[in-house]
Amino acid sequence: MSSTVPTEKAAPAAARTALVAAVDIGGTKIAAALVDAAGVLVAQVRRPTPASAPAGTVLAAVLDAVEELAGHPRWPEAAALGIGSAGPVDAAAGTVSPVNIAAWRGFPLVERIAGHPAVRVPVALIGDGVAIAEAEAWQGAAAGYRNALCMVVSTGVGGGLVLDGAVYPGPSGNAGHIGHITVDLAGPLCPCGSRGCVELYASGTAIARHAREQGLRLPEGDATAAAVAAAALAGDEVALAAYDRAARALAAGIAATATLVELEAVVIGGGVAQSGPVLFDPLARHLASYAALPFTHGIRLHRAELGTDAGLVGAAAAAMRLAEEPSPLPPDLTTG
Repeated sequence: MSSTVPTEKAAPAAARTALVAAVDIGGTKIAAALVDAAGVLVAQVRRPTPASAPAGTVLAAVLDAVEELAGHPRWPEAAALGIGSAGPVDAAAGTVSPVNIAAWRGFPLVERIAGHPAVRVPVALIGDGVAIAEAEAWQGAAAGYRNALCMVVSTGVGGGLVLDGAVYPGPSGNAGHIGHITVDLAGPLCPCGSRGCVELYASGTAIARHAREQGLRLPEGDATAAAVAAAALAGDEVALAAYDRAARALAAGIAATATLVELEAVVIGGGVAQSGPVLFDPLARHLASYAALPFTHGIRLHRAELGTDAGLVGAAAAAMRLAEEPSPLPPDLTTG
């Protein structure tokens, strides 16, 4: 395993654009921002995601955030707009089918946003896991690593890959989606259609549900992974076991990924990562067991550095690359 040390953080390749717009769409929040070439959020707006509402209502919330951002004095400077969305996504088709937004299935998100009167720039779409990888490779804990897995562990589990020094989204924009690697062949049915996926054991929702099922009493109105983490820090055995179970599933998924692509580092963000050693200590222990082959040893575990801004920063990186793409040459009118 390489002992590469992260280098000084720099703008993504070819990113010289002064300003872009970014939109981050998740199961609980919608955010939009103007982001400069240094990855700084110049302006930001947020909305709750009406995840259980009809498709048009969810779109209206997204467009409302875009409209508010468009009122910023620097909006006309934005050279492109990047969207990071919960997935799966189809980046080529411009459509999204988020597991946690039931009404959006094959939803033409790029077309709808690009068609808004305030949006007069090219639009790029990436999955939220790829956006995390973009952000952490540009400005965060994955900077300088040539091969890394960047993950978000929150209400779901997503991820993106950095391979040979570049973010690898895959043909559809979903590469690295570790949350839907099967780690239990006889496990429960997942909303994705498979069984025993990492997300069913390691998401914040799964941690809280399992702890409650095992008898942990949580504060009224606070049945969350954060509440389980607090109980674990206080020494509660059920809470500690719930996090150990989650860490074991994550370790199995990470080890499988490392076996395929030889990872140097794993960066983990999202609400569950905020539990710190409650998650990372058992994760390191289980990873040492599951990553058994010599070329998978020594993977470095890092906590993500960009927090809740990662989706916006990652979407901005994609927008910057789009803005820097050369325009297609006009047809040669002198030839037949």
